[in-house]
Amino acid sequence: MTANGLEFGYLAAGPEDGPLALCLHGFPDSAHTWRHLLPELAAAGYRAVAPFMRGYAPTAVPADGAYQSGALAADANALHEAFGGGPDAVLVGHDWGAFAVYGAAAHAPGRWRKAVTLAVPPIAAMMGAFFDYEQLRRSFYIFLFQTPLAELAVNRAFVERLWADWSPGYDAAEDVDHVMACLSMPENLAAAIGYYRTMLDPSRLVARYAAEQAAGERTGERPVLYLHGADDGCLGVAAADPDAVLAQLPAGSRAEIVEGAGHFLQLERPDAVNARVLDWLKD
Repeated sequence: MTANGLEFGYLAAGPEDGPLALCLHGFPDSAHTWRHLLPELAAAGYRAVAPFMRGYAPTAVPADGAYQSGALAADANALHEAFGGGPDAVLVGHDWGAFAVYGAAAHAPGRWRKAVTLAVPPIAAMMGAFFDYEQLRRSFYIFLFQTPLAELAVNRAFVERLWADWSPGYDAAEDVDHVMACLSMPENLAAAIGYYRTMLDPSRLVARYAAEQAAGERTGERPVLYLHGADDGCLGVAAADPDAVLAQLPAGSRAEIVEGAGHFLQLERPDAVNARVLDWLKD
């Protein structure tokens, strides 16, 4: 599927004439992260689509090298158009996919009815906790990724350890297989790291996505369900206080901590997460 000038690979389930449910993954992950949610959305009548994010094979590497959250938001809105989505479409995003959801829904609220984000709250809600020593320790990889050593460091063992630290006790072997398939080529690995390099280097921002970038930093109009794992080893639960999160989300939003789950809560506790998502998406 071509959208925003890129050829996207994707997984899909459900009737083609159903409302679009676009599900966006993060790092180090793949569209397969939604393998438990897609069939549930399909059973509820949605056309559930999980694209591989820009730069993650089989999706193309963008020629303009744009990896800012505004570009991800633009991709989401372009995919809405490409899949023939209507105003009844919904968005679901985890990790970097959550950044895309905030920007896409705020920039083009007419395209989306409701949204769900997991594991990354609005930036304003987590800034205080982000500079806590323990959180800085968890976030070492962000700073590693600013260096030329990043491409050498990110091998299978590195990815396995991130998953083990971020979702303690979860068997991530299948998921790591999918990640390594997506990032097996040097250009794909550089793309995934590029998301983080752009995060801390404003010179990498591409001007054409300025509007979507700004939208992601403001409170939108469409209500959001925010879910965070109580045992998240990537972004500690202290950074996702429900009251602080709700203060940065549109009216009518909801924020919940999911017990017994870490960063990849949609995989660790699929029944609990799916139930919350499907209940939230009811009219």
